[in-house]
Amino acid sequence: MKNYTILFLILALITGLISFTGLRFDGIEVLRVLCLIFTDLFMVSLFAKALFPDAEKLRFQKVKK
Repeated sequence: MKNYTILFLILALITGLISFTGLRFDGIEVLRVLCLIFTDLFMVSLFAKALFPDAEKLRFQKVKK
């Protein structure tokens, strides 16, 4: 989920621009729902990046027996 942040941002912007600019056609409600879904997924991925650090940055320590 954390790797898809930019993708969700781009998809939310594209669907938002198409659906909320005043265009009128049959599938506009579908685009509005997709915009809301992509915006929610973008926010979730931002929170995931902020709350959970990357596993590559974590350093493992050896446990003494």
